[in-house]
Amino acid sequence: MNGSQDTKEITAKLEPRALEEEWRKKAPKPPKVQALVKMGAKTDLGRVRENNEDKFDFFEPEDEAALATRGAFYAVADGMGGHAAGQIASELALKTIINSYYADLSNSVEDALTRSVQQANSLIHDTARAIVERSGMGTTLTAAVILGDDLYVAQVGDSRAYLIRDGEIRQITHDHSWVSEQVRMGAISEEEAHISPFRNVITRSLGAAPGVEPDIYKESLKKDDVIVLCSDGLTGNVQPEDILQIAQESGPSAAAKALVELANERGGSDNITVLVLAIKDIEKKTRKGGLKGLLARK
Repeated sequence: MNGSQDTKEITAKLEPRALEEEWRKKAPKPPKVQALVKMGAKTDLGRVRENNEDKFDFFEPEDEAALATRGAFYAVADGMGGHAAGQIASELALKTIINSYYADLSNSVEDALTRSVQQANSLIHDTARAIVERSGMGTTLTAAVILGDDLYVAQVGDSRAYLIRDGEIRQITHDHSWVSEQVRMGAISEEEAHISPFRNVITRSLGAAPGVEPDIYKESLKKDDVIVLCSDGLTGNVQPEDILQIAQESGPSAAAKALVELANERGGSDNITVLVLAIKDIEKKTRKGGLKGLLARK
């Protein structure tokens, strides 16, 4: 397709009412507990880049059937490619994944996440091949689903998910980058990786190839846990101990803002995106059906 021709992006619209009706027909067994979540998020251009190729998105179903079977979805994506192609790739990825994930009626969260990521990958790859101006576009993805008291994370690329618990921070995901793989093999040290000229080379992304296999992680959640999703614009300038301190001192919105500001103070060499999820409580389902508290966001 010629790049000068009029083109249309092919993305299905999310129709909550239609999806909720499908979930009611499926009549899922509701979870015995549900996490009460507060969310804060911020994305920023940084101090060097001319446009923001990062994006965050989320979907919190109000319908109990959808919430009980698919949970609430949160994600960050870091796009790449010239002529604003990276910005298009990250937005296309998150729209497609959210739509596909909630339209998938399978019983497995892991399978539904994997299929939705693969559908987004195919769309981005095909679009990049069809439109000259978008050749080579792609994006990372770090997506989190909170279902009951379980956390599922889908990972492609070098954006990250951290879990903060009991005064400690742990990286849930593994970076799909050349230097991280070298560190895991013991070929180079963490210090060498940090200054390597290849530290920005990623080995897996959405759109780079016809197919992709996301890493899927599962964690059990506890009250007062904090989950941080972020692009490498944060982790390139801010250390995990900084993330831990700020997330413990502030609520989700204030923490996201403070982390972005800190990354800018230390250079702001890339777009910066942070999404913070605070688990305020793990609530039991009431006898009358309905949860004592559903997902709340800030």
